[in-house]
Amino acid sequence: GPGLEFSQYRSYQPGDDLRWLDWKRYARSDRYYIRESEIETSISIRFLIDASNSMNHRDGAFTKMDYAKHLAASLGWLTQTQGDSFGLYIFRGGQLFSLPSRKDPQHLARFFYQLEQIQPEGSIGNLTQYKHIFTGNQKRELLVFITDMFEQDGEITRLLELLASLRHEIIVFQLMGRNELERDFSGYHRVEDLETGEQVPVGNAQSQKDYQDKMQHWLAGVRMQLLNKQIAYSLLRIDQPMDQAIRDYLKQRQQTSG
Repeated sequence: GPGLEFSQYRSYQPGDDLRWLDWKRYARSDRYYIRESEIETSISIRFLIDASNSMNHRDGAFTKMDYAKHLAASLGWLTQTQGDSFGLYIFRGGQLFSLPSRKDPQHLARFFYQLEQIQPEGSIGNLTQYKHIFTGNQKRELLVFITDMFEQDGEITRLLELLASLRHEIIVFQLMGRNELERDFSGYHRVEDLETGEQVPVGNAQSQKDYQDKMQHWLAGVRMQLLNKQIAYSLLRIDQPMDQAIRDYLKQRQQTSG
């Protein structure tokens, strides 16, 4: 029937539905076999994009926002080829833009268009005020959140805790620049927080080591916090190819489908 995909054969047992007898196999073997099938499943996938000002951070030729757009576009294309519905949710300046999940042929073009229009602005804001968007559907979904995890008052953490409590499958791609991971700001005396405007001196070699130690401690904390909530996590440097991100996504998608 529609929505069913062949899985395997097994021997006929009294009480089995005769509609699923494979008569061609019976003609070849003179034995009765039942043709078992499994239901083809589809899932709704939502791409959540952090478009706060910190996503304007640049490392070489790309900003975090550039990388996020290309990553979401690649994953959106893969999602459509799988026959799944998908949507786009952009958090910027304390506001939310939403392109609800669909899987019609024109939806990918709308998805690409909205990605192209993203311009980071302000802080990410209080995300839990939009919880009704993710609680209205009783069906479990796959949520792909692309962010740098920079938050002023735990707003990203609270959103992820809420989504995890709703039993959604969640993948977090954390985008970071090599220069901020290694504190490599050669030629600069001060750096500025893109969201608060606070300026911090670059400092000497000792302060650079302290910075890197604190950075690694923070990243380890983010990773453990998410994994403890059964949220898949991947740290991506925006100066590296995104093929690893695609592989991580497909691996998690396979687990979700299974």
